[in-house]
Amino acid sequence: MKLIRFGSASNERPGLLREDGVRIDASGFGEDYGEHFFGGDGIERLRRWSERHANSAPPVPDSVRWAPPLVRPSKLVCIGLNYRGHARETGAPLPAEPIVFLKATSALAGPFDDLTLPRGSEKTDWEVELAVVIGTRASYVDEANALQHVAGYTLHNDFSERAFQLERGGQWVKGKSADGFAPLGPFLATADEIADPQNLSLWLKVNHELLQQGNTSDMVFGVAHLISYVSQFMTLLPGDVISTGTPAGVGLGCKPPRFLRPGDVCELGIDGLGSSRQRTLAWSGATLAPR
Repeated sequence: MKLIRFGSASNERPGLLREDGVRIDASGFGEDYGEHFFGGDGIERLRRWSERHANSAPPVPDSVRWAPPLVRPSKLVCIGLNYRGHARETGAPLPAEPIVFLKATSALAGPFDDLTLPRGSEKTDWEVELAVVIGTRASYVDEANALQHVAGYTLHNDFSERAFQLERGGQWVKGKSADGFAPLGPFLATADEIADPQNLSLWLKVNHELLQQGNTSDMVFGVAHLISYVSQFMTLLPGDVISTGTPAGVGLGCKPPRFLRPGDVCELGIDGLGSSRQRTLAWSGATLAPR
């Protein structure tokens, strides 16, 4: 199944993307896609509901906003330098263990939402990433059993303000957590939809120029290893997200480096997970809507 959510930031509702590409309202299912849903038998109950109601449920008009495909999770865990090509372009050695950092969940955004550059930003960068959504509580998980804890997968643009991240001291989270810096979706594909998470092509364009093109086979640490590894240090709750790193082609790795400016447009996608698009806007001082 392909889970979606839709509606304004203050009125997001659950839905499904049918095989014919039509978005349908799944409010009649009676539950949104949060921790309780993923941690119980929500996916199976939703599957049964879909078999009965998918053809009669109200369609979602094309004009209605695509929301993030899950309720704000307890954690958004990210992995740094996890593609060999990306490590090479930054001049960094391959990590001996996964580089783990957190991204504020208030950065969550819809897949087609505009991105407002943070105040004072000069080096906002792009990163197409495969994001894994946890389905069952995971603590001290063995790698051999790790994929059993996956609810599904989604597309993530891990926006990063490099000056905040690398030049201001402290932890990377400062450069990763601005509002809008974590657009997810357009949909969450349940685990059965993705036969092999280690063989997915992913790409990103800026203003129609292809800058990132890679495959998840280039990961230093695969999805199963990452779930197992992270679960040694924190309990992963249902609905939590692990974003698994980005291939070569980020702005920081260009020669000379290039970063997003107002008016730039990012388009990105992953095999089986659709594509998204974010237009970059200048900081205006306006209060952003809550995610």
